Amino acid sequence: MNILVLDDEREIADLVEVYLKNENYNVFKFYDAKKAINCIESQKLDFAILDVMVKDVDGFKICKRIRDKGLNFPVIMLTAKIEDKDKIQGLTLGADDYITKPFNPLELMARVKSAYRRYTKYNEKSEENIIYIDGLEIDQDKHICRLYETQVELTPMEFDILLYLAQKRGNVVSSEELFEKVWKEKYLENNNTVMVHIRRIREKLKEDTKNPKFIKTVWGVGYKIEK
Repeated sequence: MNILVLDDEREIADLVEVYLKNENYNVFKFYDAKKAINCIESQKLDFAILDVMVKDVDGFKICKRIRDKGLNFPVIMLTAKIEDKDKIQGLTLGADDYITKPFNPLELMARVKSAYRRYTKYNEKSEENIIYIDGLEIDQDKHICRLYETQVELTPMEFDILLYLAQKRGNVVSSEELFEKVWKEKYLENNNTVMVHIRRIREKLKEDTKNPKFIKTVWGVGYKIEK
C-alpha cells in the first residue's frame, strides 16, 4: 500500500514513517505541501495522512484537492487543533478520520488499518449484492453508487453510511447507531460527525435540502431511507 505522509514537523513525519514502514507500507514522506501535491498528481496512492497546519497549502485544501480529482482513498488529518469547527471542516471536505496531536503512534496505526479495511470492503461478498431505491443503485460488491446511471463519487465512509441506511430502509436509524455501526467506536454526546457526513452525501446525491428524496431526517430521532 502506498501512503502519502505530509507534516512540516519533521520529527512527527519521520516517526509516522517509521511506524508505517514497520507495517511494510510504502511511504511517500514530505515536509512541504507543494511536493506532496506533485506526488498526488504523479503517483498511484492508496492512503494519505495530512497535517492540517502546513505552510503554503494547508491540509484541508490538499484533502479537497484529492476529492475534487475523484480520488476516494482514505485520508486521515493530523492537527494540533481540537475545536469542533475544525474537525467538521475536515470531515466536510472528505476526510475519513481526524486525530489530534500529540497522539500515540499505535493509535494512528490502528486508525490507518481500520480506514483501509473500510476502503477495501468491496472485495467482500454479501447476500444482497445491489440495492435499488428509486433511481439510486448501491453495488455492495464493487463498492459503487450510481444515481440515474451516473456514478456518484463517495468516500468509503460515505458509502458505508449510505449502505447502512439503505440496508435498514423503512426504519429510523439514530446518529448513535449509525456512528457505532460505521465507525465502530463509542458514540459521544454532541458528536456532529454523522450530521456532517449526511450533509455531504446529500450534496453528492443533489438532494433538495428542504425536501430530500433519499435520506430523510426524523427530527430528534435520526435518519431514514423510505422503502
